[in-house]
Amino acid sequence: MEQNKYVDKLLKLTKGATSQFHTVLETKKQLEEAGFEEVALRENWDLKRGGKYFMVHHDSTIFAFTIGEEFEGEDGFRLAACHGDFPGFRIKPNPEIVTEGYVQLNTEVYGGVNLASWLDRPLSIAGRVVLRSEDVFHPEVRLIDFKRPLLTIPNIAIHLQKEMNQGVELNRQTQMIPLLGKLAEGEKKEGYFANLLAEEMAVKAEDILEYELNVYNFEEGCLTGAKEEFISAPRLDNLTSVQALATAIIDADRTKGINCAIVYDHEEIGSRSKQGAQSTLIVTILKKIYAALGYSETAFSNAIMDSLLISADVSHAIHPSYAAKNDPTNKAKLNEGFCIKEACSQGYATDSEAIAIVQQICEKEGIAYQKFVNRSDGSAGGTLGSIVSAILPVRTVDMGIPMFAMHSSREFMGREDQESLVKFMTAYFSL
Repeated sequence: MEQNKYVDKLLKLTKGATSQFHTVLETKKQLEEAGFEEVALRENWDLKRGGKYFMVHHDSTIFAFTIGEEFEGEDGFRLAACHGDFPGFRIKPNPEIVTEGYVQLNTEVYGGVNLASWLDRPLSIAGRVVLRSEDVFHPEVRLIDFKRPLLTIPNIAIHLQKEMNQGVELNRQTQMIPLLGKLAEGEKKEGYFANLLAEEMAVKAEDILEYELNVYNFEEGCLTGAKEEFISAPRLDNLTSVQALATAIIDADRTKGINCAIVYDHEEIGSRSKQGAQSTLIVTILKKIYAALGYSETAFSNAIMDSLLISADVSHAIHPSYAAKNDPTNKAKLNEGFCIKEACSQGYATDSEAIAIVQQICEKEGIAYQKFVNRSDGSAGGTLGSIVSAILPVRTVDMGIPMFAMHSSREFMGREDQESLVKFMTAYFSL
């Protein structure tokens, strides 16, 4: 099967977006190439009808928006939000652990990680490094991606742990520590990692003050299956949604209203941060847009009542080896369309009126979709949809790509489902 543009864009993003900061960087590149103009939250905004803009918040959240040529204050917002972080490992300060001459890096687990899936894989490092500066209130910030395999978390041989296939719990502190290297004779462990980082960045080790660095799976994504109908890749949760939102807001051509696409950080750890979905960022930005266009806060409040939010995040497909884990009547399958996710608990933002809007868009445009609901005797996580809609009270729908192996080091999806999500988001921003 020939690759299509949806697959190409997604695989390119999974290769480049190796940290939450690089997710934003790669998204920013796409927006700039499409003629979007960058604005800063600390500045006054001079916005125009027909304008295309984006704003980066603390390097790891990005907010893109377009203003229709025929925009009027009562038109409201078409909002879509997703997250650009992913489960994995973050390197701690003073990370060197040396045992029998081997140098390991002390890490902490970020999010709900399938630990075993990280064993015996080529791993690398990417993220943000902060350097000493003349102005102490404005240190120098740089992004870094080693772009080569540096680390491995080696498994133990089954000969030495014969009960391995019976299920063995992995200890996060002692058994999930990546191996970086081996000390040469007489070499000191102090500063081992800092010196490596400094050499890579061409700076002095003493000028490195702090960092936020991911350990990430270095393997590239690929097509698989007898007809290449599947995609296997790292970080599909939630780069599938990031790419869908970026493509849609670039390609959409609505002349009325305001379209907004947001990529948040910190969803995998609860969204409670200054750049997460629990912050007041979305309200601050939307109010600022209305004020820049000459509208009052009352006009903004009125417009919110006719607005809609799509919360885009991945969903669970029914797995042929674990079919009993799914609801008996609401089963999502790979390559049969994106999922509308429902939960009366509001773990997923469920709103029948909003879901009806989504269904009618799909019917109008011929877009495949499915519905997903958890089993009544279990749960399968939540999303930022309910969090944002509690801060900004708009109709909200949760949706996303169905997949296997969510939160594993490599994840698995149907290639056609990416196309269905992109086409829906583009229609949503266009109609």
